[in-house]
Amino acid sequence: MSGEANRLSLSLADIIRGRRSVRRLADRPVPRDDVLAILEAARWAPSPHGRQPWRFVVLTRAEPKRILAEAMGAEWRRQLALDGQDEAIIELRAQASYKRITGAPVVILPCLYTVDLDVYPDALRNAVETTMAVQSLGCAIQNMLLTAYSLGLDCGWMCAPLFCPTVVTTALDLDPALTPHALITVGYAAVEPVRRERLPLDALIVLFD
Repeated sequence: MSGEANRLSLSLADIIRGRRSVRRLADRPVPRDDVLAILEAARWAPSPHGRQPWRFVVLTRAEPKRILAEAMGAEWRRQLALDGQDEAIIELRAQASYKRITGAPVVILPCLYTVDLDVYPDALRNAVETTMAVQSLGCAIQNMLLTAYSLGLDCGWMCAPLFCPTVVTTALDLDPALTPHALITVGYAAVEPVRRERLPLDALIVLFD
């Protein structure tokens, strides 16, 4: 608890560097106010024309998480089989994913919502408009991750919904205008994750003129 409380005094730079991806979360409820604070942070992300082309699905009860995990798991098994992976390995990976979703106290599904975007007479500008919306969704998710970390919580960012958006919307009976782009598990870390090394800054800057 003390380590979680200590994050409240961190600088923004420390929060950015401290945020990590956690796969195993403790069986411990997340306060509703904290969930709302995470979503409120997402609301302030930049977006094309200020349209906020994102909506969020929040799952806290066991049953909808189970339904979602089973539906996504069935599709993932099918895709892994197409890749020629061994059946035993497929089952192990599917079970791990199932536990990760159903074991999370909170699951947030950030969805792209393009209904209110500008529409142009040419395909290129329409495609760019969608790309801007996707970029802004990423900004909203980053706001969520940083806010969660500052509150003493940890998250895991899963991109699996990108590979089966219709499966997700069908399983949860969502509006077809929503396109699930990610699955964010939220809770308290059960195990400290292994941090991956970051490339040095000079390897990332290709032009500084």
